[in-house]
Amino acid sequence: MPSTVHRTCPLCEAVCGLTLTLDDGGHVTGVRGDRDDPFSKGFICPKGASLGRLDEDPDRLRHPMIRDGERWREAGWDEAFAAVEAGFERVAQTYGRQSIGVYLGNPSAHTMAGALYAGPMIKALGTRNVFTASTADQMPKHVSCGLMFGHPMTIPVPDLDRTGYLLMLGANPLESNGSLCTAPDFPGRLRALRARGGRLVVVDPRHTRTAALADEHVFVRPGTDAYLLFGLVHTVLAEGLDRVSLQVNGLDQVREAAKHFPPDVVARRTGVPAEVIVRLARELAAAPAAAVYARIGTCTAEFGTLAQWLVDVLNVLTGNLDRPGGAMFAKPATEYGGPRRPYTVGRWTSRVRGLPETNGELPVATLADEIETPGEGQIRLLLTVAGNPVLSAPHGARLDRAFAGLDFMVSVDPYLNETTRHAHVILPPPRMLQSGHFDFALQGFAVRNYARYSRPSLPLDGRPSEAEILARLAMIASGVEGDLDAFVIGQSLAKAVQTPGSGVEGRDAAELQAALDGETGAERRLDLMLRLGPYGTWSGKGELSLRTLLDHPHGIDLGPLEPRLPEVLRTASGVVELAPALLLRDVERLRAGLEEQPPELVLIGRRHLRSNNSWLHNVAPLVGGSNTCTLQMNPADVARLGLAGEAVVRSARGELTVPLEPTDAIMPGVVSLPHGWGHAGSSQAVAAEHAGVSANVLTDETAIDVPSGNAVFNGVPVTVLPT
Repeated sequence: MPSTVHRTCPLCEAVCGLTLTLDDGGHVTGVRGDRDDPFSKGFICPKGASLGRLDEDPDRLRHPMIRDGERWREAGWDEAFAAVEAGFERVAQTYGRQSIGVYLGNPSAHTMAGALYAGPMIKALGTRNVFTASTADQMPKHVSCGLMFGHPMTIPVPDLDRTGYLLMLGANPLESNGSLCTAPDFPGRLRALRARGGRLVVVDPRHTRTAALADEHVFVRPGTDAYLLFGLVHTVLAEGLDRVSLQVNGLDQVREAAKHFPPDVVARRTGVPAEVIVRLARELAAAPAAAVYARIGTCTAEFGTLAQWLVDVLNVLTGNLDRPGGAMFAKPATEYGGPRRPYTVGRWTSRVRGLPETNGELPVATLADEIETPGEGQIRLLLTVAGNPVLSAPHGARLDRAFAGLDFMVSVDPYLNETTRHAHVILPPPRMLQSGHFDFALQGFAVRNYARYSRPSLPLDGRPSEAEILARLAMIASGVEGDLDAFVIGQSLAKAVQTPGSGVEGRDAAELQAALDGETGAERRLDLMLRLGPYGTWSGKGELSLRTLLDHPHGIDLGPLEPRLPEVLRTASGVVELAPALLLRDVERLRAGLEEQPPELVLIGRRHLRSNNSWLHNVAPLVGGSNTCTLQMNPADVARLGLAGEAVVRSARGELTVPLEPTDAIMPGVVSLPHGWGHAGSSQAVAAEHAGVSANVLTDETAIDVPSGNAVFNGVPVTVLPT
């Protein structure tokens, strides 16, 4: 008999609820939005509708793979782990622990295993050579919020359902479904904003689908968002429109820095007319409730951290931080407080280029340097988890060459792809429907407080879970056998019972551990976090636990966002640090570029509704239509350069031949390529048939946002020539 299961979609940041129909063989025969989910209310996008096709992709690996020379063969799990252990011991004993590198990709943020086991695994490896997709994406936001609020995950989100004015820069949620802002049915929430008389303004070098929905779209030159935002700050302060309602340090320093960025000067750099800058600042300040929100287009630029900082400076100056309808902080179900201490970056630096650490990791832009450059600490063994940096990191062709020279490489990945083809051992995690799902990170960015847990819909059939794979790798690295989950739970409870006001202060840790619910170690850890969290049975403030979520398979609405800045601030001062010294130093770099002439043509990225990086390009329903790898270019530039059909795009790093897509949707002087493509020769049949080209043949690994180390993908100078 067919069965129905309810799950959270794991394919992007919107956390939509899905209702799936399975036949007797466990095959997905239908997918629809879960109408009873209190957050997503039945919304579904093409990615979610294709979950069954992705989950049962015939090119997905079912067994471990071991590479012998240029040939691959299937192996059993014991043999595969034995090969990993031998490779690890050989490299670590010969070259030391700092010869090991780790790369965590974007999909690992969407799994329970990634959230719960990557940290212990990295700790067991004992290396500082840790790299993730964060420094190819959102690290500027983490750094700016860490410096301002004391913790890199204390990130305010626009209160979409109550705001009256939303200024959005470098974001396209009608394609991405939202990012660092968890909001199912983002398009519907934006339409509701306008329907209640609110105003939406989108600033972007492209007239995106989101811009088409807006009240106003403003073209801006790529990479100049920080200049534009400083022009807005200047106007708010110069005209006395500021209404700071919070305790802050550094307002005078911000005022002094903003003097150098008046609208008429900023206009020349950004391409946004001075009168538009002044009007936007006045509108923002006058709105009864407003929020500024900026995402990947502003993060992956030369001044990404300054742009993200200025977003929240504006939210503070206009009185909109931590108030309904403004920019607010979610209260996730697994949140657990921490001490006040200064947030810092650069506790260590990379070996070759001396780039500073941020949040315990090094910039992915220097990964190839660390592999290729001889000397003590040279990376000789690489472990990748759910990532494809050959396509997603800057100057991917160099990484491709570097990976080929590694002594040993292990990949935890369901595919043989452009990156994992270099591995010596591939350990494939099970299907998504064989895995439990809880969004630890994403619920911290939700526009409404909410919790939902999905148990595995199908049995594992004797194979290890992804959690068990990562835990086994941690055990191999540490050389210690044991129950990793029990160890972590024991440590957490030992700390909790000694923490004043924890809700379990003074209680017996062993008794508490015995009371935890769950069929697996991962579930017991989730139960612990829920019970200790702000709504939990052990917090003294609620009744939430794993059992509560299991009894509510559609999820639980935990209420609208509420003002809570004092409880989330972790700065040493206990107030918002409006002018961090690290960022003020970078303002001097920004000032130096005020009079620079922009390049004739620059490259930016592009997001498609049916695509989420490279890992959805092997699903036939998600490829085609508008989801194609073309070079978008303004018709005036096409005519001026005498282009037709295809064009050659050339940068300081490489060149590509790409089909042209002339469109008025992109401003003159800008060209756009989508990210995640470049599958020529892939063993994934659909991806190979629609190979496209990798934009990261053109990007430059030496170009980074200085405070965060984030790679620069937007505003890359290029030339475009006829074929």
